[in-house]
Amino acid sequence: MLYVKARTIFLIVLLIIVADQSLKIWVKTHMPLSHPADFYRDPVTPYDNGIKLLGDKAQIYFVENEGMAWGWKFGGSWGKMALTLFRLVAVVFGIYYIQTIIRKKYHRGFIICAGLIFAGALGNLLDSMFYGLIFERSSYDHVAKIFPAHGYTTFLHGRVVDMLYFPIIKTHYPSWFPFVGGEEFEFFSPVFNLADASISVGVIAILLFQKKFFHKRPGAGSHSLEGNTKVDAVQA
Repeated sequence: MLYVKARTIFLIVLLIIVADQSLKIWVKTHMPLSHPADFYRDPVTPYDNGIKLLGDKAQIYFVENEGMAWGWKFGGSWGKMALTLFRLVAVVFGIYYIQTIIRKKYHRGFIICAGLIFAGALGNLLDSMFYGLIFERSSYDHVAKIFPAHGYTTFLHGRVVDMLYFPIIKTHYPSWFPFVGGEEFEFFSPVFNLADASISVGVIAILLFQKKFFHKRPGAGSHSLEGNTKVDAVQA
């Protein structure tokens, strides 16, 4: 069984970070903010300032997220700082954890999934830490410039840049459906970024393949798992 080396994970993380940050910087410096009303218009109506990739099914918008996933936020300025510091602690722990599972020869797929989650967390952390310092404030009618004399906020208070919008299905609930009958249903409605996608792929893959990643070999001890999730070498 081939084991994932630290260099391989480093290259995966680097590739995701470069792609994620490149797209975010391009959107930030080439697009004004997309007005929230754009996301609730009739699907046949052209959007004002989005970029269509695959018609109405895949589009690029520019949304800034001050909080967590789904736009949740709390505690104002102090809450934002606490969230960024939490992300920083999680990333530092992630470095230690990935080193540990590589050294202990965990399953190759599990290590790659951990790398995807780590890369996504690091990508969004960079936004929160530095974007407020290196960009102007974006608005609905103004495209921000990079490296202005003064940024739009202070260290640790930057907003995460989201841009990917994939409304693959737009329909309505049946009229008989409890509570939401007749209301519009859209999948997938959140606007996200490549870092979010990296985290989601890593988490979903772990859930789907957990039996393979953590399955014990018949007759093996409690520390020996199939697929080298954790192997303790025993010399006769």
